[in-house]
Amino acid sequence: MLCAGFPWQAFSIAGRRGGFEDTRGTLFFDVAEIIKTKQPKAFFLENVKGLRSHDKGKTLQTILNVLRNDLGYYVPDPQVVNAKKFGVPQNRERIFIVGFRGDLDVTDFCYPKPLDKKLVFKDVMEEEEVSVKYYLSTTYVDTLRKHKERHASKGNGFGYEIIPPEGTANAVVCGGMGRERNLVVDDRLTNFVPVTNISGSVNREGIRKMTPREWARLQGFPDSFKIVVSDGQAYKQFGNSVAVPAIQATAEKIINQLELCSRS
Repeated sequence: MLCAGFPWQAFSIAGRRGGFEDTRGTLFFDVAEIIKTKQPKAFFLENVKGLRSHDKGKTLQTILNVLRNDLGYYVPDPQVVNAKKFGVPQNRERIFIVGFRGDLDVTDFCYPKPLDKKLVFKDVMEEEEVSVKYYLSTTYVDTLRKHKERHASKGNGFGYEIIPPEGTANAVVCGGMGRERNLVVDDRLTNFVPVTNISGSVNREGIRKMTPREWARLQGFPDSFKIVVSDGQAYKQFGNSVAVPAIQATAEKIINQLELCSRS
């Protein structure tokens, strides 16, 4: 099985011819070339939800045309899957594209059904008091509030967001905005002495960033998963990662389908 992801923004002529040539110059071409050369029994591609509407749907149609017509794989209609429906309290929608080699004669595939289990942020929150380094300075909080007010006055919904204990986190992504849209209020801090250089003092409202471990849990990583990099790298890597439970549930469906093929 080939598992892959690729940036879709690079497509500039998608849909004009709708074939293999349209994908040259994009990383999807490399994915397609691997599939063409190695002929895996199945592939599992993941991408952002925006792929579905990019260039009025032409980009996705070009991709499907390559996979179905040029490479000869059975590809059911892609499905947008939300991680929050698979046991993590994160609103993360991603498009899944699954395919099976033509000679396997697969004619049907059902994506996994959402779980009944629903978690909220409180379920993944740090159990103990966290370091003061995760708490925002008064200057930072003031800047975020003014930024949000400026956008609100223009009718925009941009700005920081505080996730309540019973709420669902926004998608964790790379960059500061991923953290700023996933702030929490945690009043357990007892030591307000800064351990990093900050402008102003530590805020007394309990406003802090989520920790890398909380991001790991939002992505479905077990606590046994070791975080051995800096916080900055951890945020980047978890933001770039996939939501494990949603991927796992879909992968199990693919494997089950392949096992059925091997028995027939």
